[in-house]
Amino acid sequence: MRLLLMGPPGAGKGTQAAVIAERFAVPAISTGDIFRAHVAQQTELGLAAQTYMDAGEYVPDEITNAMVADRLAGGDCADGFLLDGYPRTPQQVDELDGILELAGAGLDAVVLLEADTGELVGRLLARSREQGRADDTEPVIRRRLEVYAAETGPLADRYAERGLLTTVDGLGPVEEVTDRILAVLSSVPAQRAATSAP
Repeated sequence: MRLLLMGPPGAGKGTQAAVIAERFAVPAISTGDIFRAHVAQQTELGLAAQTYMDAGEYVPDEITNAMVADRLAGGDCADGFLLDGYPRTPQQVDELDGILELAGAGLDAVVLLEADTGELVGRLLARSREQGRADDTEPVIRRRLEVYAAETGPLADRYAERGLLTTVDGLGPVEEVTDRILAVLSSVPAQRAATSAP
């Protein structure tokens, strides 16, 4: 199963990605985790990415694409993966298409988590206090949500046109949101077969 989990910052993508990936026995790949690992290791890419992350801006595509392509080439991704936080721009959609085409594969489903903006800000401020995350100040949070709405939100339309997108309410207890996602994904193989049938 090759899945893409989309949604604004604070929508619970990371939490759900870990659970769903374990259920399907595929790796959960978070660009945020990749970025933070590079920053912690003080790599050249990490230092470049940190400047953008601290300002609440997206890391440039050339940096992000290189990191993701390298990760998807890992042996543990041969039978599937769950991408969390990528792609975020139209250019990244094209890059992912190219990566998968070279591998002779394609996405099985794209799940979009939706949540109210006020709820998202509250969640992220709470996480900032609990985890001491310096990048989660309210101005940066609101900027990230603005950037998401302007640049990432429209990507849903592209995946909807391909018949891959489904929207799930991201509010409520974690277990309930997980159940909603699994209910949607349970019909994916049948949908793909129906789509490819003559």
